[in-house]
Amino acid sequence: MVKNVFALANHVLECGKWRRMYFVYALWSERYDRIYVGFSNDPDRRLREHNSGKDGFTKRYVPWQRFYMEQAEDATEARKKEKYYKSGWGRKRLKSILEEWQSGRMRQS
Repeated sequence: MVKNVFALANHVLECGKWRRMYFVYALWSERYDRIYVGFSNDPDRRLREHNSGKDGFTKRYVPWQRFYMEQAEDATEARKKEKYYKSGWGRKRLKSILEEWQSGRMRQS
């Protein structure tokens, strides 16, 4: 379910100005069956940081795998989406996405 946004540049040109792109992402710890939601303008770097064991909450549940990522217009929109995915309805949606992602991985094995 992870969209191929990794290949996109970290900036987009809009109206002659560079604007930083942000992403909301969801990580899964297979070992502990935990989901973590965050946002960043560099999701690959953030995944490395989460897996390095230096971040407070996430260090307890390494290793993490990214199973979902969504682009946001700016940091404000990313923060709103992050808040939604941390809510009850958002968590339910992420669990559904995770199940789809896991079943796709099983078929590929």
